[in-house]
Amino acid sequence: MATITTFPFITHLRSTATMHVLHRARGQLRHNAPGAAFWFRPMSAAISEVPVDDREQPVLVTIRTADLQQVSAPGTVTYRFVDPALAATHIDFSIHLRTGSWAETPLETVGSAIHGATAAAVTQALSGADLRSALAIDPGLLAGAVRTSLAADERLTSTGLAVVGVRFAVLRAEPDVERALQTPAREAIQQEADKATFERRAVAVEREAAIGQNELTNQIDLAVRAEQLIAQKGANARREAQEQAAAGAIATQAEATRTTAMAQARADADRMVGAAAAENERATLAAYTGMPRDLLLALAAREAAAHLPNVEQLVIAPDLLHSLFGRLAGAGSVSEALVGAADGTKG
Repeated sequence: MATITTFPFITHLRSTATMHVLHRARGQLRHNAPGAAFWFRPMSAAISEVPVDDREQPVLVTIRTADLQQVSAPGTVTYRFVDPALAATHIDFSIHLRTGSWAETPLETVGSAIHGATAAAVTQALSGADLRSALAIDPGLLAGAVRTSLAADERLTSTGLAVVGVRFAVLRAEPDVERALQTPAREAIQQEADKATFERRAVAVEREAAIGQNELTNQIDLAVRAEQLIAQKGANARREAQEQAAAGAIATQAEATRTTAMAQARADADRMVGAAAAENERATLAAYTGMPRDLLLALAAREAAAHLPNVEQLVIAPDLLHSLFGRLAGAGSVSEALVGAADGTKG
């Protein structure tokens, strides 16, 4: 929008670079340039301001397909005025000389023209197509066809307007029809999801079964190992008992052998002592062999006297002395023997 400054008897206008200004005074074209700034007299001036930048016009085209279904094609048409002077002659772009705003609504007029041309182009592009074909069409291909049609539209070209670009979003059917069309796909997706869920559950069940089998196998292995451990403990206990019994038998046998050896040694010693005693006795007897009878009696008496208890007093009857002295008188050796025996008895 132009900026207008009013002074006494004269007014100044200043526009932007995106606005093309056409100034006519008394029917003559005085200024014709974008971004113009000039002085003018309001009483004799007619000024139009045409935008030369790119503008976008939203469009929503509703068509009926061959199977009598409605399809909406939302899109955007980008345009610009390539000939502002020609556009100003076909569309009212005049501005108020006090405020600088448009006196009418030229962009709405241009938008209506663009929308009508776009609707005709879309209808022509989708003519004869059924609902599924219309919904399946590529928005890029549709935009190209519509742009070609708009570029050839005389109503637009006659106003100095050029279509820069056309964009379409996804074509949409009526809500209930769209839901009905989405149902098979949703069911298929749901079936795939259910299938994935069932497969996941099956895998989980298989894994749980495998885990249970592994646990059962482990328990069986543990039971077998426990049985082997018990059997090994029993074998070890039996072996230990056998070893202890064998050791006891060996100890008993060794003790018996030692006892037998000791008894044998004691018997051998006793036999040796007996043999020595017998030998001594034989030697003694051999020494006594050939001795006179009186001497033997004397030795026997001395031996007997050695084994008699101590005698403090000895009472000899007269008869014994008479008999003894009588015998002594007959043999002197016997007297000596008796004297020796008596000495030994006193001692």
